[in-house]
Amino acid sequence: MPPALTRRQMEIYEFLKVQLARFAHPPTLDELCDALGLRSRGSLHKQIQALVDAGLVEPMNNLRRGIRLVATEEAEAAEADALPLLGTIAAGRPIEAVANPEAVRVPPHLRTDRPCYVLKVRGESMIDEGILDGDWVVIEQRDHARNGEIVVALVDGSEATLKRIEQRPGKVLLHAANPTLKPMAYRPGQVQIQGVLVGQMRRYH
Repeated sequence: MPPALTRRQMEIYEFLKVQLARFAHPPTLDELCDALGLRSRGSLHKQIQALVDAGLVEPMNNLRRGIRLVATEEAEAAEADALPLLGTIAAGRPIEAVANPEAVRVPPHLRTDRPCYVLKVRGESMIDEGILDGDWVVIEQRDHARNGEIVVALVDGSEATLKRIEQRPGKVLLHAANPTLKPMAYRPGQVQIQGVLVGQMRRYH
């Protein structure tokens, strides 16, 4: 990092690096102002220009264009680690998963080599498995699972839930990890597996 940068410029640069994988597109000045809680768009533009002069941010020839970091190995690695956040899934009772274009940076050891995506957990039915309300779960996308795996199950084609699966002849049981909740039983045709849990992330405030 060039020593000529001010503390504020370093803060903005570090924010852009951390958030690189969270924006579906590079943030505009307005989006960056909102994210950093800044009121003056003009002041931020001066700070960004200083980062351009330092060779850390690409020139902003169009003010409506997203703010892009100069390509580095670190930036490329962050982009490669990004997975789509497809919405929120209930760990209590089935709800519909909501599509969301946001991306989340996921370390390689919390995912597999197959296509994966991220869901945010809502509810407490999986607390005995250490899956808490507000956690992010990393799901390997596939349509089959072994008994005992924790899956994203689409019920009746419209509602998704996170549960441990048990497949029997003529019956599928979705087990919660909470002693107050009973297993949910369905006909095999009612349940479509959309993925299997392979990783988990949590933010501590």
